[in-house]
Amino acid sequence: MKILLAVDGSKHSLDAVKCVIEHADWYRDKPQVELVTVHRPVPKLPGMGAAVGKSQLERYYEEEGGQALAEAKRLLGRAGVPFEPRILVGDPAEMIAKHAKSWGCELVCIGSPAAFMGSTATKVLNISQVPVLVVK
Repeated sequence: MKILLAVDGSKHSLDAVKCVIEHADWYRDKPQVELVTVHRPVPKLPGMGAAVGKSQLERYYEEEGGQALAEAKRLLGRAGVPFEPRILVGDPAEMIAKHAKSWGCELVCIGSPAAFMGSTATKVLNISQVPVLVVK
């Protein structure tokens, strides 16, 4: 089974990682995980290109995304669950839903605060063509 596991480095997203790890034995084979974090694009300001180059912006997304993925990568690696990390840029819910469909994922797993459902999780539930598991 191919699972898109959306994380942002928060406790709630790490709860989703732990849920996937805890239930990995439910499947005949360990699930393949698309470990995804989505960074909102930096707003384009007039003259920004003169001060900040494309490579600097890409490096920024890589550094920020790497921090968001770090603990999830450690947990999945320690549990022996195979994963492919990805850093995407765009609207988080839209990118999660689009990536899940285009990469043939069979499930999206996303964490959300227990008291209420976050806006990203709510939007993913509404637009995803792939089943969504919200972990609270």
